[in-house]
Amino acid sequence: MVHAEEVADTVTPAPAAPAVQASQKQLRLGFDISRIARNVLSDKVHGYELSADYYFKKELYFAAEAGFGSSTVNYPVLRYNSDNFFVQAGIDKALFPRKRPNDWSLAFVGLRYGVAVVKRGAAAYNTDDGLGNKTSGTIPSDYFSLHWLELSGGMKLELFRGVFAGWTVRSKFALNQKSVGDLKPEGIAGFGAAEKNLAFDFNFYISYALRWSGGRK
Repeated sequence: MVHAEEVADTVTPAPAAPAVQASQKQLRLGFDISRIARNVLSDKVHGYELSADYYFKKELYFAAEAGFGSSTVNYPVLRYNSDNFFVQAGIDKALFPRKRPNDWSLAFVGLRYGVAVVKRGAAAYNTDDGLGNKTSGTIPSDYFSLHWLELSGGMKLELFRGVFAGWTVRSKFALNQKSVGDLKPEGIAGFGAAEKNLAFDFNFYISYALRWSGGRK
């Protein structure tokens, strides 16, 4: 009599199906359209941002963003403008395996290192001690750089062949926040509010993918 344990021992598990590999190479270029809405609605902060990612292998992407912006501080006692540009780079990792070789939609998590170079314009100030003693003057312009690490996550959906829409949420951790100084910009393009070490951001991109044959990875 054959025991169930003996039968189970003779059954060989089926090998796992190999991971589906991408059929082409891809470079995706995007523009953050949410910045246009913010530029219209805000009279203090303006900016533009571009994105790019390149498929490497095993659902891993090299990714980068760059852009520029400006902000205005305009109080009765203090006025100044700031301009900056930024760049950040890192990796995105798809959360789920692709279903087909030409399936490029994905949910992802990412890691970035970023840096912004900021020029603060001359700041005009005036004070009144309430006793008729008024003081006014100008603080010279200044430059500084802000560095940060970023954790991000989001989705990119292929709407039509090569055309994507997608969103990204970002949490940023400043590495040298003290370099901002006392006269902080209203906002720094690429980072956000400069008052704290931690900042959050949201992007909504429209992207287009360039694809070409180059073997499977």
